[in-house]
Amino acid sequence: MKYCAFLRGVNVNGTSMKMAEVCSVFESVGMEQVTSVLASGNILFSSEKNPEIIKAELEKAMSAHFSYEAYVFLRNENEIADMISQNPFEADADFHTYIFVGQADIEKELLDIFSNSSKSKDEKGQVVNSTFYWQVSKGNTLQSAFGKVLGRKSLKDKLTSRNVNTFVKISNKFK
Repeated sequence: MKYCAFLRGVNVNGTSMKMAEVCSVFESVGMEQVTSVLASGNILFSSEKNPEIIKAELEKAMSAHFSYEAYVFLRNENEIADMISQNPFEADADFHTYIFVGQADIEKELLDIFSNSSKSKDEKGQVVNSTFYWQVSKGNTLQSAFGKVLGRKSLKDKLTSRNVNTFVKISNKFK
């Protein structure tokens, strides 16, 4: 099965990693066809292992190798294609659209947080088939009330997000 591992907190807030080194850690625990997409912790690989075992092995290996608390969220090739095709928001040059990946049911918590946050003009959040999507005007990602909530320590082991454009690059790399 082909997967993408989305790593939380890579190359931000002082956690610096070379993607070639990250790929070598993946290979050291038996992942195959390992490659990276961008420098933000998106690692494509193949494995026949159970996803829960993969996640545990990768978090342990990454934590040990880089001396940080690693959080890995896996999605397979088909799930990523579905997440892209089910994006409820139209592309707009003035907006960023983010897709969230995380633990089971995190989309419900995100929708609750979003629903109870003040919004900037035309800011939107929506759940489609267990995935939370967020659209915010460019320049307001970190200034929005919802954007500020995403940095909470209580959420760091539960989720990560990527721009929809990153998901498209990942999907294209699978082909």
